[in-house]
Amino acid sequence: MKITALDHLVLTVADLQKTLDFYVGVLGISEITFGENRKALQFGSQKINLHELGKEIQPNALNAVCGSGDLCLLTDSPLDEVMRHLQTHRIEIIDGIVPRTGAVGVIHSIYVRDPDGNLIEISSYNLGA
Repeated sequence: MKITALDHLVLTVADLQKTLDFYVGVLGISEITFGENRKALQFGSQKINLHELGKEIQPNALNAVCGSGDLCLLTDSPLDEVMRHLQTHRIEIIDGIVPRTGAVGVIHSIYVRDPDGNLIEISSYNLGA
């Protein structure tokens, strides 16, 4: 067997609207509705399905909890612009711009938290981007 890509992952969230406000309104990720009025965040060829705590879609993670995610999202935008954008939205920057190791090489990253406390790393493979 050979795994070739990540199609989607699931985040369990306390407040669906607060989550959408952050990911759509601040990060600019597209909101989609699928299935029986389910919500997801779509970017590129991936998506993040959203499960509201206590209303998880079955089957689900054995210990579905809010705030246990640690995601790295890639951007083509210059990271100094990303930092200014986040500050405009009053998003606390935990750390950044710092070098890290991505899946295929060196990345530079900014760290923030979403409304549930998930760690969100916004990264670029190009320091200037």
